[in-house]
Amino acid sequence: MWNVSGNSRLRPGPPVLKPNQMSWHPQYRSSKFRHVYGKPASKENCYDSVPITRSVHDNHFCAVNPHFIAVVTECAGGGAFLVIPLHQTGKLDPHYPKVCGHRGNVLDIKWNPFDDFEIASCSEDATIKIWKIPKQLLARNLTTYRKELVGHSRRVGLVEWHPTAANILFSAGYDYKVMVWNLDTKESVIANPMRTITCHQDVILSMSFNTNGSLLATTCKDRKIRVVDPRVGIVLQEASYKGHRANKVLFLGNLKKLLSTGTSRWNNRQMALWDQDNLSMPLTEEDLDGSSGVLFPFYDSDTSMLYIVGKGDGNIRYYEVNTEKPYLSYLTEYRSYNPQKGIGVMPKRGLDVSSCEVFRFYKLITTKSLIEPVSMIVPRRSESYQEDIYPPTAAAQPSLAAHEWLGGMNREPIMMSLRPGSELLDSQPLPPEKPFSNFMVRVSPRPLEHMVQLGTNDGHAPCSLLEEKAPKWATEQRLEERSWLTNGFDIFECPPPKTENELLQMFYRQQEEIRRLRELLIQREVQTKQLELEIKNLRMGLGQF
Repeated sequence: MWNVSGNSRLRPGPPVLKPNQMSWHPQYRSSKFRHVYGKPASKENCYDSVPITRSVHDNHFCAVNPHFIAVVTECAGGGAFLVIPLHQTGKLDPHYPKVCGHRGNVLDIKWNPFDDFEIASCSEDATIKIWKIPKQLLARNLTTYRKELVGHSRRVGLVEWHPTAANILFSAGYDYKVMVWNLDTKESVIANPMRTITCHQDVILSMSFNTNGSLLATTCKDRKIRVVDPRVGIVLQEASYKGHRANKVLFLGNLKKLLSTGTSRWNNRQMALWDQDNLSMPLTEEDLDGSSGVLFPFYDSDTSMLYIVGKGDGNIRYYEVNTEKPYLSYLTEYRSYNPQKGIGVMPKRGLDVSSCEVFRFYKLITTKSLIEPVSMIVPRRSESYQEDIYPPTAAAQPSLAAHEWLGGMNREPIMMSLRPGSELLDSQPLPPEKPFSNFMVRVSPRPLEHMVQLGTNDGHAPCSLLEEKAPKWATEQRLEERSWLTNGFDIFECPPPKTENELLQMFYRQQEEIRRLRELLIQREVQTKQLELEIKNLRMGLGQF
């Protein structure tokens, strides 16, 4: 259109949109995670004077669980890492004991997801070692390992525990091989892996499992993404797309999608989303910047949030993943002037639900010899437990034994609730035909050490059948009497608060526990009245006869 006013010249007017054209304004999208923000820990809650490794290997160099933080460190004459109790913040003693036993630099460490006191490490000496960390503080260097895995001919760069099967460990070496190890043996030195996957033509850069561990995704130095059957080593899908050179890959929960980070043809840092059943073309690609550091992706399947952490960056970007277009919705980023050398992530069962914390990073800042926790928090005014942002999450209990998984069985992870004082609903593992989505266990940072033995002796029915016949409130009452855990912490072993903030958090937790107990008491009173009415009705019915 052209506007004419007085003697002025013809000039173009504003464009008129046709009904089928969209405006430039972005469509409003409702999300409970739009305002998630990163909160760095105060100086007294950081880990100071930590001799972080100066290795140039592109790994996390840090592993965290609800009890310990482990970080790869500098060590003369071999490789070592530190294991620091989570509550032991502040300045680290320069003579703090190390876990050492490797003859070369440690390249990767991973905690056992089902045992908070067991950790795996791999090294340039071509071995993998399994360590048992004592519950008390280390008084001297720990040099005795529980198991040693010897099979790779060159240095081992990656280790990964199976997400649902106990005692199954995967390792990737510079000999282009992925090895599957069964640790459920009495041997202290294991020389023969259960399976060796030899489909890669170059160094393996990353590994990731899907939710039930039936598929393994890898990236290789040839920049290809492969989806492999981990039991037989057959390549199910392979990406031959030339526009994206992948470095790290990640399964996105149960969405049947993969997220890879790498570089574009023009060497821009880039991430790409793929359909796990069709790797011919990515569903979407997004260029981020022109920096050179590796991008580490982390996905929270409970909140559908994706976090992108760049090596050498100070910021952490986060997105929300959708099942339909647009698949990736940018939320915001946490910014910091301190660049991270590596990163650790706390499992969901170790988060502080009283402050609406949905994710927690541990940044390794080599320039300051500092480990800085950064909490991702959903701002809420209410102090009560937020059920909508804490759906059931994976528990610290395997759903399969090693021999079951090796025999071809698949099961979903056992789930638990993060609600303070949550209870164990069933101690029996479900059969493989039934889904595990509704299977809940007590919040516990340690795996269950003793399983209830159920059987039929002297013609009596098993305990599970008796519990089915008993009323639900009676079962809950028996379980509550045995439950002493609140939000994953033992109330008798929890260390005393050091700061005013910790004291306030403990106070809020106690208030939440008191509120929960009051609600429970009201429910019990209602149930008692219902039972009294049932007894009265039964007596009246018997009186008529």
